[in-house]
Amino acid sequence: MEIIERLEKKFPNRLELNFNTPFELLVAVVLSAQERDEKVNKVTGELFKRFKTPKDFAEADLEEIERSISSVSFYRNKAKYIKEISSLLVEKYNGEVPKSLKELSQLPGVGRKSANMILYNAFGVNEGIAVDRHVLRVSQRLGLTKQQKPEKAEQELMKIVPREDWGKFSNLMILLGRYICTAQKPKHWECPLYDLCPSKDL
Repeated sequence: MEIIERLEKKFPNRLELNFNTPFELLVAVVLSAQERDEKVNKVTGELFKRFKTPKDFAEADLEEIERSISSVSFYRNKAKYIKEISSLLVEKYNGEVPKSLKELSQLPGVGRKSANMILYNAFGVNEGIAVDRHVLRVSQRLGLTKQQKPEKAEQELMKIVPREDWGKFSNLMILLGRYICTAQKPKHWECPLYDLCPSKDL
């Protein structure tokens, strides 16, 4: 709780991806795999003017989607995922993004981490903790887990972080890892958790 309280004073409890609807967040999360949020936001700014709904993406030519997202990494695979996801949403979910971890994580290009991220940030639902590379690294440095695999780390973190704070914890830890507790040369002097950190002298 102390960690969360301190981080809340330093960072906003939100993702850096721009979105207005759950579907826009879903698309942005797919595009953000191994890509900077800044670049994704630049692409989606134009993309969502052209394609507004799952039906729009489902009916579009794959090549047209590819051209619209060609500046992001692995754009061909991501275009395929987005078109497949959109078709599934239209056919199976009446064009709506499902609100369960099981259904979301079964969509093409969406794993458990992404599903957790979407559930909390789009719907305020806490079904798990989104453990990306930043959350994993910072959690290890803070001594919250020794696990190397995100799925195992998530299970440990879910036992010590109150359920109502799971999504918030992930959002805040992502920002801490991105801007202060970086992989190389962490900025100890800027860290609000410095005095709590068992790794500060390493």
